[in-house]
Amino acid sequence: MAAIESPTAANGYLNLHARLLATSYRRWTGRDLLVPTVAADDIGCWLFEAPFALLSHRCGADPLFTYANRTALTLFELDWAQLIAMPSRLSTEPLAQAERARLLARVSADGFIDDYAGVRISRSGRRFRIGKATVWNVVDAAGVQHGQAATFAEWQPLPATTHRTESAAFS
Repeated sequence: MAAIESPTAANGYLNLHARLLATSYRRWTGRDLLVPTVAADDIGCWLFEAPFALLSHRCGADPLFTYANRTALTLFELDWAQLIAMPSRLSTEPLAQAERARLLARVSADGFIDDYAGVRISRSGRRFRIGKATVWNVVDAAGVQHGQAATFAEWQPLPATTHRTESAAFS
């Protein structure tokens, strides 16, 4: 599979993928992910620069990330190349991965959830709690599922732990 380009002005900030995220979000939740005044050609830029975190991963047993906006990249302390090479399960600590798997199974069955809260981990091992996250299936107009996405606007740093939590995948 070819590498996914980083969002830039030259590629419309991955406008087609951003539009897919936004239309899938609306399809499942009945709400808009972005302000209604954003022009269709500007959705990619608007979502990439949004003040909330937005991420997506593809389908599969151990899905890789396919997208993160600037807020999410900053929170997880990743650059674009690191993000798209990373299985999304590594955004949680090993002990929380079973809980995350149950959450994603619930999303697969119900289409979306909008009540998720949990602990995530950055590249450096910094832990933070996210709240009021919405997770949804990314589905195109033909009903083909392309993965899942998540957005959240609430996060809080957690105290450092005494054990090493940095994942080898982040090295």
